[in-house]
Amino acid sequence: MIETLCGSDLVLLLISDAAQADNYKQIFSAMKPNSILGLSHGFLLGHLQSCGDDFPKNISVIAVCPKGMGPSVRRLYVQGQEINGAGINSSFAVHQDVDGRATDVALGWSVALGSPFTFATTLEDEYKSDIFGERGILLGAVHGIVEALFRRYTEGGMDEKLAYKNTVEGITGIISKTISTKGLLAIYNSLNEGGRRDFEMAYSASYYPCMEILYECYEDVASGNEIRSVVMAGRRFLEKDGLPAFPMGKIDETRMWKVGARVRAVRPAGDLGPLYPFTAGVYVALMMAQIEILRKKGHSYSEIINESVIEAVDSLNPFMHARGVSFMVDNCSTTARLGSRKWAPRFDYILTQQAFVTVDTGSPINRDLISNFLSDPVHNAIETCAKLRPTVDIAVTANADYVRPELRQ
Repeated sequence: MIETLCGSDLVLLLISDAAQADNYKQIFSAMKPNSILGLSHGFLLGHLQSCGDDFPKNISVIAVCPKGMGPSVRRLYVQGQEINGAGINSSFAVHQDVDGRATDVALGWSVALGSPFTFATTLEDEYKSDIFGERGILLGAVHGIVEALFRRYTEGGMDEKLAYKNTVEGITGIISKTISTKGLLAIYNSLNEGGRRDFEMAYSASYYPCMEILYECYEDVASGNEIRSVVMAGRRFLEKDGLPAFPMGKIDETRMWKVGARVRAVRPAGDLGPLYPFTAGVYVALMMAQIEILRKKGHSYSEIINESVIEAVDSLNPFMHARGVSFMVDNCSTTARLGSRKWAPRFDYILTQQAFVTVDTGSPINRDLISNFLSDPVHNAIETCAKLRPTVDIAVTANADYVRPELRQ
């Protein structure tokens, strides 16, 4: 690898984040002056900041960051062979430009990936929103809330299969489809009076508990704590210090996900599941809380909508709809998989201990929260960004070359 780096004008560094952290000094020293380092997201910058280091000043540093996991990028790229405009939107960043070529190279790379739309960001904003988002609504939080809701529904006497449909199937199906094509308000507006009350009750009770965990998560990412956690976890995958190796375990072995497999086995083609108002209220509250955190932290709407809305409903949720939570989470990067496993239980716990207790004790609905949701300017941004979604829905098949080999059927 090092011999190749020494003679390369453009180095696309796509090894795992932990490997980048362990090998960046050797990589930097091998790169020739005026060459370009290309990254697929900003993790390495976060690692360098956390240890007081920096990129060499004699190279350009760019990033092209697709708003979806690798299998989604590949799948929509292949679909784009026949359907114009299929592809995953990307952000791009020019962190250093030593000779004026960096922007052109970055945009050319994005076009080559099949991205129909590419928006500008900074490398720092990208890694903060990306690593945070994976732990939030993209992976960790959605896993946590469906576990909490399934348990709540079944403990309340709901049939297991119906409980799965009213949680996972609804979120990954009709809720995601509606948000993708019509926006968040369309979920609320499609409900009858009783459904709106259930939505409002769930939204009001869930918004601030979700925001509390999201706020903590964002600050853990921004401070470097979460990045250090990823690097250390990667080193625990191997035996050291006389202790055994601890690779990541499975996350879809509980009863809930076994029930899900039975539901999917008899699901009619094209079935998007039910729109259960309480589930919708919790999910939309989570999404709005994540949007607000990113907005208050200074991220642009293009970054917020692409990374917290479009990526969730168009890139990731279809994988959980196809084959459950592991098929979604474990097709992602090691950094994302680690973060999802770490933070999902936090969302499960806080909803169970706080949000659902608020509902069960009959606390009044926070009317200011509902009013703010209905009038939030983000809805106009989502409407605009919805026009930039892929021209086709991602077609997720179980046995394909874009799926991790260990997850193929």
